[in-house]
Amino acid sequence: MYLRRMPSLQIRTIEQPDNAALAVIIRQTLTEFGANHPGTVFYDSTTDALYELFQTPGSIYFVATQDDQLLGGAGIFPSDGLPAGTCELVKMYLLPQARGLGLGKLLIDRALEWARQAGYQQVYLETMPELRKAVRVYEKFGFQYLDGPLGNTGHFGCDIWMLRSL
Repeated sequence: MYLRRMPSLQIRTIEQPDNAALAVIIRQTLTEFGANHPGTVFYDSTTDALYELFQTPGSIYFVATQDDQLLGGAGIFPSDGLPAGTCELVKMYLLPQARGLGLGKLLIDRALEWARQAGYQQVYLETMPELRKAVRVYEKFGFQYLDGPLGNTGHFGCDIWMLRSL
């Protein structure tokens, strides 16, 4: 696995000082792929305060760092209106230099394992066609396509909805 090239890699939970760097990673990634439009996390005020958001019971956010540089992250969140026992995989973004190394898989694995241990039975996600590389990763993880959204995330700019059993 490529992660051997990253010996100082650390996966940890989010800390308050991570907020600014994560907001930049998220917005730059969405801009890079032409997905910086209304109805996405690009415009969410919570994108600037992820540490505070992930103090919500039933949620967690993991970040990846190397040599004290934040590379990206992924979280689990009990989004409003989801069916009982269902959480959402959210805010999965990586810097360009951190992609293709297996780091996204590592973060998703960690998030899904946490969700399982927290008692969730299903994981939902929303994304968009512009992020097709991420969609392929989600397919490999066993996420299945849905015909419409679940819950009330407020992300009307997302038109791909997926669900996976744990």
